[in-house]
Amino acid sequence: MGEAKRITVLFEEVGKGDLSLVGGKGANLGELLRHGIPVPPGFVVTAPAYSSFLEKAHLKPPIQQLLEKLDPSDTKALQETSARIKDLITEAPMPPEMAEAIEQAYRKLGDGSVAVRSSATAEDLPEASFAGQQRTFLNVRGEKDVVKAVQGCWASLFEPRAIFYRSQHQFGHLDIAIAVPVQRMVQSHVSGVMFTVEPVTSDKGKIVIEAVFGLGEAIVSGEVTPDLYVVDKKDFQIVEKKIGRQEWQLIRNPLRWGARGEANIKVTLLPQEQTLQKLADQDVLKLAQLGKQIEDHYNFPQDIEWAREGKDFFIVQTRPVTTMRAREEKLPEIDLPLLLTGGKGSPGIGSGPVKLVSDANQIAKVAKGDVLVAKVTNPDFVPAMKRAVAIVTDEGGRTSHAAIVSRELGIPCVVGTGKATKVLKDGTIITVDGSQGRVHLGYTAVSPVATPSPVRRQAIHTKTRLYVNLAEPERAEEIAARNVEGVGLLRAEFMIAQIGLHPLYVLANGRQEEFISRLAEGLTAFARPFHPRPVVYRTTDFKTNEYRNLKGGAEYEHEEENPMLGYRGCSRYVREKDAFQMEIEAIKRVREKYNNLWVMVPFVRTVEEMAKTRDLLAAGGLKASADFKLWMMTEIPANIFLMDKFIDVGIDGISIGSNDLTQLILGIDRDNAVLAQDFDERNEAVMLALEQAIKTCVRRGITSSICGQAPSVYPELTEKLVEWGITSISVSPDMIDQAREIIADVEARIATPSRLRRLARSREEEEG
Repeated sequence: MGEAKRITVLFEEVGKGDLSLVGGKGANLGELLRHGIPVPPGFVVTAPAYSSFLEKAHLKPPIQQLLEKLDPSDTKALQETSARIKDLITEAPMPPEMAEAIEQAYRKLGDGSVAVRSSATAEDLPEASFAGQQRTFLNVRGEKDVVKAVQGCWASLFEPRAIFYRSQHQFGHLDIAIAVPVQRMVQSHVSGVMFTVEPVTSDKGKIVIEAVFGLGEAIVSGEVTPDLYVVDKKDFQIVEKKIGRQEWQLIRNPLRWGARGEANIKVTLLPQEQTLQKLADQDVLKLAQLGKQIEDHYNFPQDIEWAREGKDFFIVQTRPVTTMRAREEKLPEIDLPLLLTGGKGSPGIGSGPVKLVSDANQIAKVAKGDVLVAKVTNPDFVPAMKRAVAIVTDEGGRTSHAAIVSRELGIPCVVGTGKATKVLKDGTIITVDGSQGRVHLGYTAVSPVATPSPVRRQAIHTKTRLYVNLAEPERAEEIAARNVEGVGLLRAEFMIAQIGLHPLYVLANGRQEEFISRLAEGLTAFARPFHPRPVVYRTTDFKTNEYRNLKGGAEYEHEEENPMLGYRGCSRYVREKDAFQMEIEAIKRVREKYNNLWVMVPFVRTVEEMAKTRDLLAAGGLKASADFKLWMMTEIPANIFLMDKFIDVGIDGISIGSNDLTQLILGIDRDNAVLAQDFDERNEAVMLALEQAIKTCVRRGITSSICGQAPSVYPELTEKLVEWGITSISVSPDMIDQAREIIADVEARIATPSRLRRLARSREEEEG
């Protein structure tokens, strides 16, 4: 890829696998466009371009120096440090070749107004919520202004709220890069947000749409209380509708010229316009169908931003919903005087003294246990929101910043009360009932239950083990508290992406200790909370295009026409032994304290490769024992045909990667829009392969598991897996309770003494 090509890429050139190149937002926009979803055209200034800018401007050392001395909990110091870093970035000259590449891409887009958005490389992941921390510039017009806006997005990676969030979640400040999507501006007369799951209760049978007149920033910020439409997915009927009174709308400033003046302005609506329904019922249903189409593509509930220009709907952003929870149990009625009612922002009950906050400069007054009351909140309020026991706002709906962050933090929230800041006084003790959208006078002893962890219910026990798929260390403690028996798939890729260095670059520059210690730290974050339950770590399975995006990667990775079938997985270990040795050393260090960390080898093409990899692990001190198990990912048809020979190598178990296995059996790229409907793990050929693999393991006396997406999507497939005798099933966190119930039902139907004895033996073997 040439220099200009590395600086910008078109939306249609990228997809969801290009996170490290174009960030979460950019990857999702490209993914949608490639699959027929109406997305305004655009391009992305890549994350490597940002990294190159920092290098060429010599900004990393001074930024690192400023951050090393910072205490993020010191609000004043945080704001001062943020301002100094942002000045360094915005005042540094843009390299001419970068400026020219951005200007050229803008000209090809047709000039005109564009939206310039930030897209961090760790943003919009299912287990992380970086969204909303960086800047967005709307209605930018002109080549120089677009370049300036891109630099502004880069600087916003160091907004106070972003620095605070990374510090809290232990992300390296300079490990995360930022890409910048530049998109044709939709001059929307109506816009809003759509959740393909009810965001407060996590009811997957509902689609929730909020709409406002004008640009959508007013709805996300919570400054306007939107229309609310709730659609039932079964029959696509509107089951709830509330029309919000809107006094003003945000539109493009028609008088703005070049960089002078505000890009967008507030315009007062006529009295007769303020109470109008924003979308006709048939348009609500049309939009809901589009949301369901996007959810079906990702196989995961989505948080979608949309805009309507004329008669056409456009999707301008989608991300996975990061605040899924089990439905809460019914709470008791609160027998206290009612002060206010509003929208159900986040469930639960919390009591405490009121702290009125008029803007982000006052957040220091909010102490632990206070109720934060504000007209609206924005990302700069987050440090105070973390200390609050509950939140109440004047404006906003279920998809406002206050509601979304409260659900993520697990604290009760009532939004859109209209007058909380006028009715409530500092120091008054109130009780906030986020489940009912009510604010009461006085204190209640009912504990808040709006925690990110699920509501406790009687644990269901099954003979078939239930594991969970994880990638984010931030969720390890939470998920470890769930009714699961370990981690069936711990992905290496996100930890390696955080380190940001190509393994061969690490070796060439003598940075092995840095790489090993950081990987060991990441692995410990999972092994510790789950100990002594097993954590099955899948060793690195980056493809060449993904490796190229790590620092130094372009030097060591060649271009491949089809990286999915290229140089990856087990094939690398036997050819790049020194690089694999670093991974082995990191695992060994963690196991010195947490012996529940096991290893799973991915994409094994031949029996010989598996044998060589086993020998490398053993030579590095990872030999099969009572407390160390070696698994093989089963995702290639050769694994099925030669299963007995692979078992003869000495593996202790297998885990089926149903996604890759289905692609390779059916010869279908699951990301191909034309063939997407034919990609189905329930296909007869795939089912025969699954049955053969599991029954071979039963016959040979080793354990079998599955860690692909299929069991999280198709309950009927889970039933067959249990019937065939699978030892364990690993699912996404949102499917834990449902999967456990399915397994229990199947076991009750097919229980026999011999089967129960075999499962008991499998458990004993895994437990050593």
